[in-house]
Amino acid sequence: MKKILLIAAVSLLGVAASAQKFAHVNFQELVQLMPEADGARATMQESQKNAQETYQAMMSEFQDKYSKYQQGVNNLTPATRKAKEDELTQIQQRIQEFGQNVEQELQEQQQKLMEPIYKKAQETVNTLAKERGFIYVFDRSSVLFIDETQSVDITSDARKALGIPAERTLETLQAELAAQAQTQAAQ
Repeated sequence: MKKILLIAAVSLLGVAASAQKFAHVNFQELVQLMPEADGARATMQESQKNAQETYQAMMSEFQDKYSKYQQGVNNLTPATRKAKEDELTQIQQRIQEFGQNVEQELQEQQQKLMEPIYKKAQETVNTLAKERGFIYVFDRSSVLFIDETQSVDITSDARKALGIPAERTLETLQAELAAQAQTQAAQ
C-alpha cells in the first residue's frame, strides 16, 4: 500500500512539474515596434539635428576666425596676436566641451524617453503571463535555446496588446528608418 501511495505521489509530482508553463517573448521587437518608440525616435532625431546644427555653427565660427587670423597674422602686434590665439583656443575648448556635454545629454534623453516604453512593454508581458498562468517568461534575445514545443511564444499576443500592427516588423521598421535617413540626407 505504501508503494502504491509513493508511486501515486511521484506521478502527481511529475504531472505537476509538466504542467508548469513556460513562455518566451521577443522583448526588443516589442519595444522597437511600439508606437511610442516612433515618437521617442523622432524626438531623438530632432535633438540630434539641433545638436549637429549648433556644432556646425560653432565650427564655422572657429573656421572664420582662424581664417581671418591667418590672413592678418603678420600685421598683428604681439599682444593682439596673443589675444586672437587665446580666443581661438577658447572656441576650441567650447566646441570640445559642447561635444562631450551634448553626447551625455542625448544619452540621458534617450534613456528618459525609452524608460516608460520599456515599462509599458514589461507590464504588458507581466499581465499576459499572469492571465495565462505562466511561471516564467524568457526574453528570446537572452536565451541560448528554446524548445518551442515546451514554451509558448507570447510575442504576437503582446504585440496586439501594445497596439503594434501585425504587418509591422523589424524589417519594415529598418526600411522606414533607412527611407527617413535618405530623405534627410537629400535635404
